[in-house]
Amino acid sequence: MTALYQYPPQTALKRVIPKNRIYDGVGASTALRDRFVREVDQIVWAHKLAPETLNLHATAAAPEIQVFRITLKGDALHDDILRAIDRAIPFPVMFELLAEDRIQAAAAFKRPSDAATGKWVVSEHMRGTWQSRETPRIPLPVAVTLGALYEGMLSPLMPVAPEAGEDVETRLARAAQIKAKEREIVQLQSRLRRENQFNIKMTLHGQLAEAQADFEHMKTPNRGDKGTS
Repeated sequence: MTALYQYPPQTALKRVIPKNRIYDGVGASTALRDRFVREVDQIVWAHKLAPETLNLHATAAAPEIQVFRITLKGDALHDDILRAIDRAIPFPVMFELLAEDRIQAAAAFKRPSDAATGKWVVSEHMRGTWQSRETPRIPLPVAVTLGALYEGMLSPLMPVAPEAGEDVETRLARAAQIKAKEREIVQLQSRLRRENQFNIKMTLHGQLAEAQADFEHMKTPNRGDKGTS
C-alpha cells in the first residue's frame, strides 16, 4: 500500500525552505551540514494540512500536518536529515523523497513531549517503497480531526498490521518488540551454530523454538486461540 496522497489544491504551498533554516533550528553540526550539502538538492514545503485548508478540527497531537518534498542529489537520503527537519519543524511532517524518476514516502511518528512544552518526541523514520513518480496517488484517509488524519496517513508506512483498537504509538511499540525478537532469534541461531556441547545445544534449540513461536504470534494480530468453540 502506498502513502503517496492526492492533496487537495487548497493545501498547496510550494515554498522552498532554505537549508540554513534547518541548520539554525537544530544547531546542526558540521557533519550534518556536510550531509545536507551532499545529499539534498532542494527542500520544498509542498502542502499545509490545517483547519483553514481542510476544514478539519486541530488536535493537541496534530494542530497542523506539513508535507515536505525533498529532491535528492543522489539515490539515497540518510535518516539524520529527516530527523533534523522533524526537529526543526514543530508539527507532524510527511515527507516525499524525489530521486530522478522515483519517489518514496517517509515519516516519523511525532507527538508533543510530556516533559517539555513546545518540544516533540520523534520516532524512528519509516519509509515506503521507491515507486515511479507516475504512480497514481490515493485519496487522503477519511477523518474528522487532524489527529485522526495523521494516524491514518502514517498507517501504510507502519511495519506491522494494526490490531483492533490499537493506536499508532502502541503499534510502533509492538513493532519494536518484533524487531527485538528478530535480533534475539538471529543471536540464538548464531550461538547454536558455534556451540559443540550437546546439552547446551539442546537448551539453545528450546530457546530458539520458543523465540520463533513468540515471533510468529507477535506478527499475527487478532488471530485468537485455536481450538476454542
